[in-house]
Amino acid sequence: MPVPAAVRFRAACPDCRGRFELAAEALRLAIGAGRRTTFYTFTCPQCAAPVRKPAGERIIELLTGGGVRTLRLHATP
Repeated sequence: MPVPAAVRFRAACPDCRGRFELAAEALRLAIGAGRRTTFYTFTCPQCAAPVRKPAGERIIELLTGGGVRTLRLHATP
């Protein structure tokens, strides 16, 4: 299913407390084996701080449905 180019996600920076909207291209999603290794990242457009936040099932669904690039992390034995 194609994703509209106008899809935007609301986000906030824990460093500068800025609130803004980001396009799917500005976000990255990493899906790991558990909660500690499943997260999304972006760079704050206001203070340039790198931000990493946990991603639960609903966030994963919204981000993947909105066209955010996803990296699947695999555990090594």
